[in-house]
Amino acid sequence: MRVIAGKYKGRVLQSAGDSTRPTLDRTKETLFNILQMRIANSTVLDLFAGSGQIAIECLSRGASRAILCDNDRIAQQAIKANFAKIGVTPELYSCNYKSCLANISKGTLDLVFVDPPYASGYYKDVLETISNAELLAENGIVICEHSFDVALPSEIGALQVYDERKIGSVKFTFYKRREVCQ
Repeated sequence: MRVIAGKYKGRVLQSAGDSTRPTLDRTKETLFNILQMRIANSTVLDLFAGSGQIAIECLSRGASRAILCDNDRIAQQAIKANFAKIGVTPELYSCNYKSCLANISKGTLDLVFVDPPYASGYYKDVLETISNAELLAENGIVICEHSFDVALPSEIGALQVYDERKIGSVKFTFYKRREVCQ
């Protein structure tokens, strides 16, 4: 697992152990090609961060702030070790996603990555919480990584799907606030 572009390109990152499923380099490269124009100067939230590789990739490509959340002790250690490799102190919430989301200011998030354990069933609750708390900035988006055979709701609260991409056995579902979609 490595950083694939930007100022930290080539840095090798440690995994968060067997309890996580890191995003593969090929999948990550495709995702960041889709997002490339949204990353500069953005505020990013990486929920269920695992090793922190998505947040690090965003910082490497010019994001101004990355917030990470993971309640797994091994993942937290991997995040700290990986951020030490790039010389940055992580803004890490060592708690469950609900507590993390409750501490984020309204309208501040440009990119939210949601990648819980696929069988967790957290997607709907996470999306409802983000929508109800109005956490997205004006043009902010939520990106859900999930198994390709799982269908997420096309609308949930004020969020609406505007794109879906299947990459191998993974699917990314992209949400925006409904009024931005219209």
